[in-house]
Amino acid sequence: MSSENTINIKNKRASFEYAFIDKYIAGIQLTGTEIKSIREGKANINDAFCVFQKDELLIRNMHIAHYFNGTYNNVEEKRDRKLLLNRQELNKLQNKLKDQGLTIIPLRLFISDKGYAKLEIALAKGKKLFDKREDIKKRDTDREMKRKLA
Repeated sequence: MSSENTINIKNKRASFEYAFIDKYIAGIQLTGTEIKSIREGKANINDAFCVFQKDELLIRNMHIAHYFNGTYNNVEEKRDRKLLLNRQELNKLQNKLKDQGLTIIPLRLFISDKGYAKLEIALAKGKKLFDKREDIKKRDTDREMKRKLA
């Protein structure tokens, strides 16, 4: 396994804040210095979200740090970046977003086997407070069970 494939940046709060409906793998349109920075692991998707603009899916608030050796080629750290999905998937997502309370959030940023940066996104619905409490309760009971077995 090469060092390129070890990049796996996750949005850990996503499963706590949202209930996932559908998941997709999307490519990202990046510049040269951005992919080098991602390969160094200097990216953050915790505050990011996806929006449609002119029938294109964009990711906003995804932070990719400046590449150290990038000179004038570096671009803005939190600029909008285009996500690459096929037209059928984009139409399906756009139709589902018309429902009340649905959003598209990034779950995981990784490097594919071919060396491309990929983003796992999910169509999600926000959880209510009592749903979060149930998740915490379930996680605590699972942890107790593992402790008793070990």
